[in-house]
Amino acid sequence: MKTCVFSLLLLFFFLSCDTKNKTEKAVEAISIDLKVVRFDKIFFETALEDLPKIKKEFPFFFPAGNDDAVWLEKMQNPLWRELYTEVQKKFPNFDLYKTELDNVFKHIKFYFPKIRTPHKAYTVISEMDYNNKVIYADSLLIISLEMYLGKEHKFYQFPNYLKQNFEPRQLMPDVVESFAKRQIAPSVEKNFLAAMIYSGKELYLKDMLLSAEYTDADKIGYTAEQLLWCQENESYMWRYFIEKQLLYDDDSKLISRFISPAPFSKFYLEIDNESPGKVGAWVGWQIVRSYMKNNEVSLPQLMHTSAKEIFEKSNYKPKK
Repeated sequence: MKTCVFSLLLLFFFLSCDTKNKTEKAVEAISIDLKVVRFDKIFFETALEDLPKIKKEFPFFFPAGNDDAVWLEKMQNPLWRELYTEVQKKFPNFDLYKTELDNVFKHIKFYFPKIRTPHKAYTVISEMDYNNKVIYADSLLIISLEMYLGKEHKFYQFPNYLKQNFEPRQLMPDVVESFAKRQIAPSVEKNFLAAMIYSGKELYLKDMLLSAEYTDADKIGYTAEQLLWCQENESYMWRYFIEKQLLYDDDSKLISRFISPAPFSKFYLEIDNESPGKVGAWVGWQIVRSYMKNNEVSLPQLMHTSAKEIFEKSNYKPKK
């Protein structure tokens, strides 16, 4: 009997691997025509008298209402120039990231064949807006390179829980997250469960669109220790949410307590200082994973499936 069970498991493993290999071969065969434009270099290496030329070529980077003096000052300002130098040290070329971008967009085209993907990706140096490190639009992708200099960089005057994701390795997960926000249908439900599932959809897209070299910690922006904490405390967290009747609670404070980036989650217990932020997002991820494992649903369909249906059909059981 044991031999029979082992044989079935082995057969299932090889069938799963074969399916995965076929998918990856199909993805690899997709053609991508993406051009990377180093606008950060263009802007800071342009002579002052040639500003009108780049304004004409890249009008979307020069919003109306700003006098040329604003851009001329930025081009010459010592702090901006120093930041530009630091960016060039970290990203002397973009070849590796171009390859990874191609891979992400190939996966997007495979799973979302009706979606229009950008033909150009622009690298820029912006205002250190950590909420908009990457901007994904139908026709273009904008990446703020100053947000990926490494968590210990001297220019970062931010809390550690934010800085830990200012690493080059977070660039591709951020690209997928920006894409996800354009694909996930807004939820009509405004409760805690809906917020968890929304975040779970974002993270599940990273499962499907990023290469295998990206770990779960990379995808959610955790350290290895923070990820391990969630894995070891999954059952406890779920029990807490159930016993406190939080799933269908519409208290907006639950978002900041358990979904938004934070130094720790707020159970209001002794374990708070041990926990990472965003544990509600992590649990939502596990629910979405369970739903996709137990249901035949495409990625575009998942993006429009309600949180209630996902939860009810997920058969989610936290690991003990």
